[in-house]
Amino acid sequence: MTVDPNAATQGFPAPEPARRGPHPARYLVPALVAAAVAVALGAYGKVHDPAGTAFNLAGFSSTGAVKSWLATAAIFFALVQVVSALMLYGKLPGPAWSGTLHRWSGRAAFLIAVPVAVHCLYALGYQTYETRVLWHSVLGCFFFGAFSAKMLLLRSERLPGWLLPIVGGLVFATLTIIWLTSAFWFFRTFGVTT
Repeated sequence: MTVDPNAATQGFPAPEPARRGPHPARYLVPALVAAAVAVALGAYGKVHDPAGTAFNLAGFSSTGAVKSWLATAAIFFALVQVVSALMLYGKLPGPAWSGTLHRWSGRAAFLIAVPVAVHCLYALGYQTYETRVLWHSVLGCFFFGAFSAKMLLLRSERLPGWLLPIVGGLVFATLTIIWLTSAFWFFRTFGVTT
């Protein structure tokens, strides 16, 4: 069927141009950044000679206790992230300040996770001597890559509605497994101590 370019002037509405979504290559940059961050962290952790300790805080019995409690605080704020996201998407009732809660709980979770990651990379490195430690190492690197991709995607316009919940869920699931293979393991092995 051919469209008469003068149709609008003859009393017929002009056809609307087809709306196209963002080009798939737009998602390639966040994916490449995620891969680069994950690989860079893994490579650094593998070639770095572990120092054994990176930091300790007064009042804690060991760096393992510090790391475990900070990781637990990070997972708490990540849970707040999930609940506030469900409020934002209308899946749970929530206050008008759910968006603010979501943003600030995410920032808190990330800021608390950074010293834990620094300790893991600097003091322990990328290790593979048992299955739990291997998963912890792999997913620790993956987490920061996926988090980087999520932050880049947040700045994109016209994202499909399903993309951020999927990436956010992936970040949360990864952080949960990291917590299970580190802090939870520590508390079960050494007890809930400070």
